[in-house]
Amino acid sequence: MYETQESIESKIGDLKPGMRNVSVDFKVLEIGEKREVTSRYDSSSHSVTEAKIADETGNVLLTLWDQTIDEVEAEKTYRLENGYTNLFKGHLRLNVGRYGKLESIEKEFEDVDTENDISAPEHEQPRRSRRGGYGSYGGDRDRYGGSSYGGGRGSYGKRRPRSRY
Repeated sequence: MYETQESIESKIGDLKPGMRNVSVDFKVLEIGEKREVTSRYDSSSHSVTEAKIADETGNVLLTLWDQTIDEVEAEKTYRLENGYTNLFKGHLRLNVGRYGKLESIEKEFEDVDTENDISAPEHEQPRRSRRGGYGSYGGDRDRYGGSSYGGGRGSYGKRRPRSRY
């Protein structure tokens, strides 16, 4: 079966792109405007916003979706368990995610670092494979619209053009 990984206790100033199972305590500085987006997978509608959060080591943008938006208030403190980081348009974001847990805590942050904005620097995006996706098979279209690795037509060979007769 699957082995559960231990959570990584972190400070905001230590976050890096691609981290998983991150646990961090923080104070919400401000919450952005909520906007509506449509999923490209199933055309469902979702609400999304970003909150600027901080601890004594730095600040970062936290992406909040749907019902999670209403669970967070400015000037309150929270603990995120099992969160993850990613890049959005080349900038670091912290995310609650499907398996993350966000809860209110009574921790006081005397001094939060508003100068060390770790979402500000631009990071290089991972390069996509020519075969589509990040190193996955499929998506490398040949001149007939098929795929040489099964990513488009369900076969390992090239798709043959249909006969006109």
